[in-house]
Amino acid sequence: MADQERDGRDWRGARGTRGAHEGAAEGPGARGGGAPDEVARAWDELVATARRTVADGLVVGTSGNVSVRVGDTVLVTPTGVPYDRLAPGDVVGVDLAGRQVLGSLRPTSELPMHLAVYDATDARAVVHTHAVHATAVSTLVRELPLIHYMAAALGGQVLVAPYATYGTQELAENVLRALEGRTGCLLQNHGTLTHGSSLSQAYDRTAQLEWMCRVWLAASSVPGTAPTLLSREQVAEVGERLRGYGQPG
Repeated sequence: MADQERDGRDWRGARGTRGAHEGAAEGPGARGGGAPDEVARAWDELVATARRTVADGLVVGTSGNVSVRVGDTVLVTPTGVPYDRLAPGDVVGVDLAGRQVLGSLRPTSELPMHLAVYDATDARAVVHTHAVHATAVSTLVRELPLIHYMAAALGGQVLVAPYATYGTQELAENVLRALEGRTGCLLQNHGTLTHGSSLSQAYDRTAQLEWMCRVWLAASSVPGTAPTLLSREQVAEVGERLRGYGQPG
């Protein structure tokens, strides 16, 4: 959900733990979150990634959110703060139960969704956007038709998580079901979520998902025709080929 507004409720972690607590640590590296330099570098990359989602038109204002895991700490964009205003001292971090351990700014309202992904997968980074074409597709179908073989990069056919109110445990659980065996999904009437082993990989998957949605919408808009789709077997074959894609090491 857009983090432009908060309704005053306590935010909760993926297991329903109360997130805000008194005496939250204010410096990078506090309470077992990794070396201060590692946290500082990760925060800089997180802010750059969040700003990129705006520059590339994947979010508007402070909608969407980004997180990265450093040890047992999850760094996450704060709620309601424009990304171009975030500075190195604005680092926000929570532990895996959702308790704030770094910073004084409140974390994103979508924290339960991020923590659920870290709890259920080996993700090291999560990107959530309100990308236009992907959001449009989420209102039309229950799964993105196999319009392009790069669906394989996300684990196969992309599913749509059923709608639930932003920031709720229900939405987090819906997302986990849609992500099973995959690294990206659509959120009905809401947006996208992808995860990866790094912020750059999670972001690239988000951009790829938005591109595929745009292609499908464009192909589907031609009157009197229907786009040719790939089979699951064809996409699975590409998935095997992608295992050896790129440079060694």
